[in-house]
Amino acid sequence: MAELKYMPGFGNECASEDPRCPGALPEGQNNPQVCPYGLYAEQLSGSAFTCPRSTNKRSWLYRILPSVCHKPFEPIDQGHLTHNWDEVEAEPNQLRWKPFVIPKASEKKLDFVSGLHTLCGAGEPKSRNGIAIHIFTCNTPMINRCFYNSDGDFLIVPQQGKLLITTEFGKLLVEPNEICVIQQGMRFSVEVFGDTRGYILEVYGAHFELPDLGPIGANGLANPRDFLVPVAWYEDCQVPGDYTVISKYQGKLFSAQQDFSPFNVVAWHGNYTPYKYNLDNFMVINAVAFDHVDPSIFTVLTAKSTRPGVALADFVIFPPRWGVANNTFRPPYYHRNCMSEFMGLIKGHYEAKEEGFQPGGGSLHSMMIPHGPDAECFEKASKAKLEPERVAEGTMAFMFESSFSMAVTKWGLKTSNCLDKTYYKCWEPLKSHFTLSCK
Repeated sequence: MAELKYMPGFGNECASEDPRCPGALPEGQNNPQVCPYGLYAEQLSGSAFTCPRSTNKRSWLYRILPSVCHKPFEPIDQGHLTHNWDEVEAEPNQLRWKPFVIPKASEKKLDFVSGLHTLCGAGEPKSRNGIAIHIFTCNTPMINRCFYNSDGDFLIVPQQGKLLITTEFGKLLVEPNEICVIQQGMRFSVEVFGDTRGYILEVYGAHFELPDLGPIGANGLANPRDFLVPVAWYEDCQVPGDYTVISKYQGKLFSAQQDFSPFNVVAWHGNYTPYKYNLDNFMVINAVAFDHVDPSIFTVLTAKSTRPGVALADFVIFPPRWGVANNTFRPPYYHRNCMSEFMGLIKGHYEAKEEGFQPGGGSLHSMMIPHGPDAECFEKASKAKLEPERVAEGTMAFMFESSFSMAVTKWGLKTSNCLDKTYYKCWEPLKSHFTLSCK
């Protein structure tokens, strides 16, 4: 595989042209009467035209043929992709899933799109307010197929297997312990190299952004310069009537045929791009005296709602770090939350549940559902000698946290056959330590 090229950029104005076509970017204006190399100018808008300059998102694409050249879209099979949050009864219990099964290619070939399974979500793509959490399990590349999401942004978290994602802006190689964001409307195709699995957080009605740092100051958490965007790359490929464009529109899938590759963008400039990030670059902030800092201190990206301080969704990670708090029960405390928390595990052993919570699986504790460390973790941490220790070494757990009350799909509760029906038993051994004598 040829080395891929990237440049730093998170919401910043960037420009790139394929080195095979020097001068492909017009000079001095966005839409000249005749573009260099006879290209077509096309704008991709990720915000309303009248948004304030600081939040206005758009990119100009200079392409061999415009994306409008396709046959009409027709409905196609949904598979296990849905936004019907009422297909099964509400589930008020703590939920945990074993690693989601990846079918063998010899038994059933699944590419990235056909391997999408909606696990839970809330809200409505038509009204542009909500989220969905999907699992992808796939074993074969997308061939002469691309996908784009009219409903929202995809934050993709690979857990097993690397993804070579071709976008209109260029190529992204995304491996486990990295994430990428494909924003609303961007066309992409995914090549995989064997059994592949991961998680997707989809948001309707907002884009991901870096959280405000407040009293932390100017530095910390995820640094903008560590987010990478692809360098322009194009293919001038004719596929007479045999290239399929798949659209996710109002929660349903549609396909259209065209005669050429959609990845025919020779040059582009703007601030609305796909991007990737290596989770190892996250600068952890943590307690150095006593008690816990709220887990929001581990936020990598946030998608804000219209209510100040309340997110549609946050992407939070729990990376390797030092634990030094004095006179403190160091694992996560027992809690109930007005937010919903979906957790996934990319690798390693999560410190609060070292046995039952496995890489490639997940857990969901929706609004006000109590949860916390299992009995074994509680007993161990309550008796531990408190000295500086490495926490989560070799581990990367993450959380999709949302202000929505999550509904679980039929696939998540029944069809996947991955639901761990014994999850509640991890708290059964907890016993009372109550005594009237206090030290």
